[in-house]
Order: sequence, then structure tokens, then C-alpha cells
Amino acid sequence: MASVEECRAALAKLVAQFDEIDEADRAKHVVERTVSCRVSDLDVTFYGRLHHGGLDPFTEQPPADGKAADVKLTIVSDDLVALVDGELDLARALLGGRVKIDASFGDLLRLRRLI
Repeated sequence: MASVEECRAALAKLVAQFDEIDEADRAKHVVERTVSCRVSDLDVTFYGRLHHGGLDPFTEQPPADGKAADVKLTIVSDDLVALVDGELDLARALLGGRVKIDASFGDLLRLRRLI
């Protein structure tokens, strides 16, 4: 089981990976969305925001407006680290039940193109 700190580092790496996406691709596929990532085995949830400029750093503080996230991911710590490191394929993880994403169908399609 990965630690909370390792999960924070993986999410920071994900933010950096989003920064590397071509601006034209971000403009084409990104719609502003709030994101939550619940790491079920550690019972911790991280919150972030996806927008045309990239992905804001994740924090453990829920949004001040109290609204639920537009895109909710649930994953175990080891799978989060493996997914960000490219060792776990998102589509296979979804089909295998290792990752749960609660989002609109359109958001799922957009995310798939970006990850």
C-alpha cells in the first residue's frame, strides 16, 4: 500500500503531465471541471480543478462552495501510483473495476483523450 505522501507525489506528477499537453489539445478537449480523487484504502480524498490552462494542484481541502466534484475518481493507493507512472492502463483499470469514475459520458470521453 502506497502512503498518503506517495499519492500526493503521484497527483503532483499528474499535474505536471497535464502541463505538457499541447495547448491546442487542451483547448479542444478540456472543459472546466472540479475533480475529486478518493484513495479508498487510505480513506483520503484529494480535490483539484481541470481547466484550459491545465490541472490545478490537488489538495485535501474540499472546495469552499461545498459542491460535489464534477468528476469523481475512486482508486486504491498502489493503483493511483501505477496509473500516473504509466504502469496501469486507464481503460483496463476501468473495465477491471480497479478504478471507478463517476462523471458524465462526455467528460469520460474527454478525459480518455487527455490521459
